[in-house]
Amino acid sequence: MKIGIVGLGLIGGSLGLDFRRLGHQVFGVARRLETCTQAIAAGAVDQATTTLASLNTVEVVMVCTPIAMIEPTVKEIAPHLAADAVITDVGSVKGAIAAAASQHWPRFVGGHPMAGKTEVGLAAAEAHLFRDRAYVITPLPQTPADAVETVQTLATDLGARVFTCDPTVHDRAVAWISHLPVMVSSSLIQACLHEPDEQVRYLAQQFASSGFRDTSRVGGGNPELGMMMARYNQAEVLRSLQTYREELDHLIHQLQEKDWAAIEHTLAENQAARPSFL
Repeated sequence: MKIGIVGLGLIGGSLGLDFRRLGHQVFGVARRLETCTQAIAAGAVDQATTTLASLNTVEVVMVCTPIAMIEPTVKEIAPHLAADAVITDVGSVKGAIAAAASQHWPRFVGGHPMAGKTEVGLAAAEAHLFRDRAYVITPLPQTPADAVETVQTLATDLGARVFTCDPTVHDRAVAWISHLPVMVSSSLIQACLHEPDEQVRYLAQQFASSGFRDTSRVGGGNPELGMMMARYNQAEVLRSLQTYREELDHLIHQLQEKDWAAIEHTLAENQAARPSFL
């Protein structure tokens, strides 16, 4: 199969490595010619250009741009594709994308591979990034069944665990386990930075170990990605943050009342529940 990848960063590059390994022919498009050259050298694509028109022979296009650029990219690429081509994306928000993109290309199938790393860019791309990870597909009621099947097959071939759901359901679920953690983790770092005692702040930085590293990782990641989550999934991020704030208020009250039994009960409940999210 001929597969086009628009955006040769971490996700686009990793997809290219896997698709080429699976025997597909991969055509890349990037903003910079330097990135095209690097992608060819890395084995992520068979060929690459800076022109969307170069994808006129592909059967599937994977749009791996930042969220804000997905719909404009679909609109721009549409005139160059064969009528039976499929376009999909990898954005972490689907409600704001799926319907709009489908207006430009009826054979658009929303997709979200739940894989990533702290590092960004083509240099961070790696094979098998999607193996055993959730890959969510979010078709609309009018999305052609064969287009959905094509994306499902490609995701399955990557070794991913494939799920299909409505775009709005996706956004609400992802808010809990992806977008909310980014906001909470970001707030943790900000709270530490606002410690007024310079010596205490310095010592906290020196003492920080695995616990802080784990809880601060996503909040200290790519700022653009975090901002896009907040902007394009605003309603669900707010919903999850408000519920989280209620839990914090509840915990504060328990601490103030020295309700150690209640705190212990919650911690035990968390210990039992956490594996179901992993």
